[in-house]
Amino acid sequence: MAVEHNTLEVTLKDMQLLDSICRQSADFNTMLRSPIITGDKKYTIINAVAGDSLNDLTKRFLHLLVTKNRELNMPEITVAFIEQYNVLKNIKTVNLTTATVMDDRTRAMLLGNITPFMSGATVELKEKVDADLIGGFVLEVGGKLFDASVKKKLNDIKSSIVDHSYESKMP
Repeated sequence: MAVEHNTLEVTLKDMQLLDSICRQSADFNTMLRSPIITGDKKYTIINAVAGDSLNDLTKRFLHLLVTKNRELNMPEITVAFIEQYNVLKNIKTVNLTTATVMDDRTRAMLLGNITPFMSGATVELKEKVDADLIGGFVLEVGGKLFDASVKKKLNDIKSSIVDHSYESKMP
């Protein structure tokens, strides 16, 4: 419907907003799942939380969700919409986890190395910092994981040292 009504970009922003609300508020998710709160009240709460920023198509869709008692599926629906938008626009998401915040030069170099393998897709880089990695990075692209972290290398060394396979070869 968003494509047909030429409101795809606006609807994407609405879905991103709703996704953000769902991810950040456990209370909001509890409200969506509550059988005690009526659908009309849920619709009012959703509009109050999202503000007047939602476009008419999104509001009508949310009303349909509430009318059909499917509002508890809103977190999954927002994620699915964003994924479908990315497929439609040929946007590939790359998840990068580093031990420290990456500088712009390193980020540009990394994107320069990744982009040629994305067959004309626009690359969306999502960064996360995890100090437990100690150093290096973990890169996830299209369901594939490349772990070049110091933590993994140390765990590999530990596994090889603790390997007890030689015990089965003893007389």
